[in-house]
Amino acid sequence: MGEVVTMADLTASMEKASSTSTASSSSSSHSLLLPSNLPLFSAFVSFALAQFLKIFTTWYKEKRWDSKRLVDSGGMPSSHSATVSALALSIALQHGTSSPAFAISFVLASVVMYDASGIRLHAGRQAEVLNQIVCQLPPQHPLSNLRPLRHSLGHTPLQVAAGALLGCLIAFYITISISDSY
Repeated sequence: MGEVVTMADLTASMEKASSTSTASSSSSSHSLLLPSNLPLFSAFVSFALAQFLKIFTTWYKEKRWDSKRLVDSGGMPSSHSATVSALALSIALQHGTSSPAFAISFVLASVVMYDASGIRLHAGRQAEVLNQIVCQLPPQHPLSNLRPLRHSLGHTPLQVAAGALLGCLIAFYITISISDSY
């Protein structure tokens, strides 16, 4: 029928699992200092750096500091492109270009970059036009009080290319430097 498990059995099992993981973690203390998932780490660092760089590119273009760029979409460089290109290249360097993981990441990167420079860019341009139309409505119109649509949604092809290049450089640097330290 069924086996009865007592609390003592559970406690003993948990203690055994804990002592096994402690022993393995002490033998691989070096791996605690470095990330074990290089593609994920490369993607995260690429995203964070691309978002951080947007503050400086906004200053260069508009001569003003805008800390909101840390969390906004759109702008130079594309953090979406940086993220997916870092992921794809890191997987390629670690597992080869014939691996299924690389194929998936490559298709994902292609779709994300196409979307960023195509669909989202045009949706942002449409939002700008709609905002202008709403501003020209008379004050008594029911739509005149609407909050403006976000228009910084997509990226120009140059912003997408810059993000992809940034992601590839970061993935290459991280993968090579961390692989050498093992």
